[in-house]
Amino acid sequence: MRWDLGILGLAVLAGLSLAFGLIAHLIVGRRFRWTWLVAAAAYFVAGLLVSEAWFGWATAVELQPNIDGLSFDEVVTIVSPVGLVVAVVVRYLLRRNAVSSPGSGRGAGRPRPGV
Repeated sequence: MRWDLGILGLAVLAGLSLAFGLIAHLIVGRRFRWTWLVAAAAYFVAGLLVSEAWFGWATAVELQPNIDGLSFDEVVTIVSPVGLVVAVVVRYLLRRNAVSSPGSGRGAGRPRPGV
């Protein structure tokens, strides 16, 4: 496999990753400090895999727009929706666990059902 992602392609992917990280941080909530960094890193790795491993065989003519080796449309249309679904699921799971854990601000003092 030949990786032909250039500096501009990496910069565009890094910018997309940071933007996605901030959006994921807003979705999950501000209580969890490192959500933006984890989401941005996961987006960056997933974008590399989609662009270079999954669509790396295609030529620049077959993939438009191709920004310095980055398969832009494929990254945005595949990685972004999956990442948003994951962010919503993480929000649901973290909020559910925060409500049911003893000593948390919301459910403290109330007995849990079945206990």
